[in-house]
Amino acid sequence: MKIVILNSDPNHPINPHLERLTSELVKRHQVEVVRTASKISGGQILFLVSCNVKVSQSILDKFEHCLVLHASDLPKGRGWSPHVWELINRNSEITVTMLEARDRIDTGDIYAKKTIKIPRLALWDEINTLLFSAEIDMIKFAVDNYQKLARVPQNPEITPTYYRKRTPADSKLDISKSISEQFDLIRVCDPNRFPAYFEIGAVKYKLTLEKI
Repeated sequence: MKIVILNSDPNHPINPHLERLTSELVKRHQVEVVRTASKISGGQILFLVSCNVKVSQSILDKFEHCLVLHASDLPKGRGWSPHVWELINRNSEITVTMLEARDRIDTGDIYAKKTIKIPRLALWDEINTLLFSAEIDMIKFAVDNYQKLARVPQNPEITPTYYRKRTPADSKLDISKSISEQFDLIRVCDPNRFPAYFEIGAVKYKLTLEKI
């Protein structure tokens, strides 16, 4: 079976997890990780993992299953970086949804959901480990069961909610507020890609949070 994984960011922290996954799957399947949709040739399953580009229907049609991993309890939390927004809002768990890729983002039928608890004091890397492990498990499930995958439409009785795309400015701290008040924001900021920061005068300072 040919499996294609589209991840558009080579610096995304999920990539080491994808490397371990592909080294395992390649023993039984033909597997490739691609960065741009234009390089996708076709196959049985296409996974869109931490992908920030829209894939055309003509490419989706080249596969039997096109699956998206999305970190919210759809139809709530459509859009961008849902787990970050939800943890900032003090949610204590994340639901990972595996759904069908469609032209309208995050509207496809649902294949599976998995809810994971996030410890109150977990930092960004610990959160990522829990989240990515759940996503890898769902990918393995889809691969092992691809001929009998069942899907259901998103519940039409639930009003969808949407998250906008985060920008570097969303990691800015308010120097008039305490660390305690902003802890949930600080702990989800990736210090390498989207660091927490604050400004005093015309100077910008990066804040890195580590456990000791």
